[in-house]
Amino acid sequence: MSKVTLKVNGEERMVEVTSETPLLWALRDTLNLVGTKYGCGIGLCGSCTVLLDGEPVRSCTMPAEGLEGMEITTIEGFHPEGGHPVQRAWNEEDVAQCGYCQGGQILSAAALLDKNPDPDDQAIDQAMTGNICRCGTYPRIRKAVKLAAHYKAEQGGES
Repeated sequence: MSKVTLKVNGEERMVEVTSETPLLWALRDTLNLVGTKYGCGIGLCGSCTVLLDGEPVRSCTMPAEGLEGMEITTIEGFHPEGGHPVQRAWNEEDVAQCGYCQGGQILSAAALLDKNPDPDDQAIDQAMTGNICRCGTYPRIRKAVKLAAHYKAEQGGES
């Protein structure tokens, strides 16, 4: 076991992990940040998505060791009252059905909009590939991403 200091949602947190411990389990089991979900364990479903220095990554396959100094953002790191443009759009479009995948979906959508403030359907589909919604809310997800882009533009591009 080794002690690792992770910067999670703007706060430095110490975790004790083995070299094989995935970031997912450090977040969920050690830091009690359970918004990041376990789905497949092999990085294919996207329910464990977090942002690592602003890029969406699958935390179930990423070792926690070696992430010191990098900014990790979980769904808990977004606006606590749901005021982020993506959260607002998700609520307005009633995207979530069961909700299990939504943390990863929202983080991936936010990362997309940080790079592409006005994505078309193809860009949205490509950015969201790998975030599986077992309920099939893909049309609402696409609509919400476009609405979030509109909200973000109204705010002057800020999240």
